[in-house]
Amino acid sequence: MANRPPENWRAWMAEVARDVEAGILEPECAGAAEMYPESLLRATDSALEAFEAEVRGLLEPSDDEVFGAVERAVLALNAVDGDTSHGGAGYCTEEREQLCEYIDLTLGEHGVDVAALAARRGIDRAEITDAWRDW
Repeated sequence: MANRPPENWRAWMAEVARDVEAGILEPECAGAAEMYPESLLRATDSALEAFEAEVRGLLEPSDDEVFGAVERAVLALNAVDGDTSHGGAGYCTEEREQLCEYIDLTLGEHGVDVAALAARRGIDRAEITDAWRDW
């Protein structure tokens, strides 16, 4: 199963903290870890858990059902990204790429041929979130 992006972000923050403690990084470099407040991580996890549950429940889904699941996940992630309670933290390029890849991988792990799905809509597989994505 694909790692959820917040797992990657937590691991990166732990690595930065270890590097500061070991003297490899200057303490002022550790501020980058503030990019991922726990509220953002929890909210992102929650949105992705809901997506996973929905995809798990799809048995021989139609393209519309798959795109519906993607749309709901992306709209939930839009809400997380726009939530001001995270202290201004949100998704940047790296995070966007990880989230899109996670959606693609999760669909694939549940039997969806993402390339074929996208082709039937006349888009590239990297564009399956684009219609709804604000981040």
